[in-house]
Amino acid sequence: MCADGNFRDGESFELSVVIPCLNEADTLATCIEKVQRSTTEHDIVCEIVVADNGSTDDSVKIANDLGARVVPVKERGYGSALMGGISASRGKFVLMADADDSYDFLEIPKFVEKLREGYDLVQGCRLPRGGGRVLPGAMPFTHRWLGNPLFSFLVRLWFQAPIHDVYCGMRGFTQGLYQRLDQRCTGMEFATEMILKASLFKEKIAEVPITLHPDGRVSHPPHLRTLRDGWRTLRFFLMYSPTWLFLIPGVSLVLLGFIGYSLAMPGIPIGGVTLDAHTLLFSSLAIICGYQSILFAMFTKTFAVGEHLVPHDKRLDRFYTVMNMEKGLLLGAVVFGFGIALLGHAFNSWRLQSFGPLNYSDTMKWVVPGMTLAVLGFQTVLSSFFVSIIGMVRK
Repeated sequence: MCADGNFRDGESFELSVVIPCLNEADTLATCIEKVQRSTTEHDIVCEIVVADNGSTDDSVKIANDLGARVVPVKERGYGSALMGGISASRGKFVLMADADDSYDFLEIPKFVEKLREGYDLVQGCRLPRGGGRVLPGAMPFTHRWLGNPLFSFLVRLWFQAPIHDVYCGMRGFTQGLYQRLDQRCTGMEFATEMILKASLFKEKIAEVPITLHPDGRVSHPPHLRTLRDGWRTLRFFLMYSPTWLFLIPGVSLVLLGFIGYSLAMPGIPIGGVTLDAHTLLFSSLAIICGYQSILFAMFTKTFAVGEHLVPHDKRLDRFYTVMNMEKGLLLGAVVFGFGIALLGHAFNSWRLQSFGPLNYSDTMKWVVPGMTLAVLGFQTVLSSFFVSIIGMVRK
């Protein structure tokens, strides 16, 4: 059975169905009635929580008339509405889904069954690859064949999430999971953040196939915007993956720079092209930019761990065991000193020539490496102080 919305002392719910709402009068009644029907038929004791985000139509009246509990949420945003509704929910499990009737609430028992088996997060899948089904007109072509498959592939590759439909908004989870994840996003990234953090923290995740129906609203278009929301998803993925955003590009640039140095220092010709001083300049640029990117990966990871955005990384802990601030300062000073020594050698050569013209190629083979080492050493010294400051929160 499903609760009538009136709280009674000692009453407990197995499931809270949280529906974010912003002017959903067209379809809200259908959604609520489907929840009531499916939970009653399968003996699921539940409550319906409509998280209203400032509706100006009859949504609130419809929800109240049908026995749902309306929770007003003043702060605008998809994530804000869900946070407000989930915080007010009283069920052991929570199921969230949109109020546009594209998700069939008659499929609730699938989610509850998996939650009863002990899974922390049960994600719906609308795409055929995960056993789901998309009815004609239910999903734009670019979403179905480009955006969703691409981002679902990235979330599996970068975060090892065992899902095939990252954008599916119908999902069930335990109250315990929600409390552990400590979600921060108040916009459309809320749903993505849940998947990313649950995957990173190695929570038990299951996927169930569902059918996506065409949007039932007629009074206003969908809230989603393809390009804007696609960019926001990619941006969020990158923010949560310093390895792909900073570390891998940084290491690639440093390796490219070293290859350039190995060819340009001895002046090895390749295919009739002689690599010399100009190649050293480009190689130094790659090394400096790459090293800076690697440092940003370290900064980001340290901050994310300290703020509990991602779990502790044993590799990072081992690194800090070997390399502390004092060692970093010493290493930076030594590298900086070598760089100054090379620059000093170049200056002395100039002095011996009575500050007259020098051989450009020979001189640059001292100046460019010297400048590069000096910059890397200086960066290391500053970074040692900075990472120690942001690392204080993780101790």
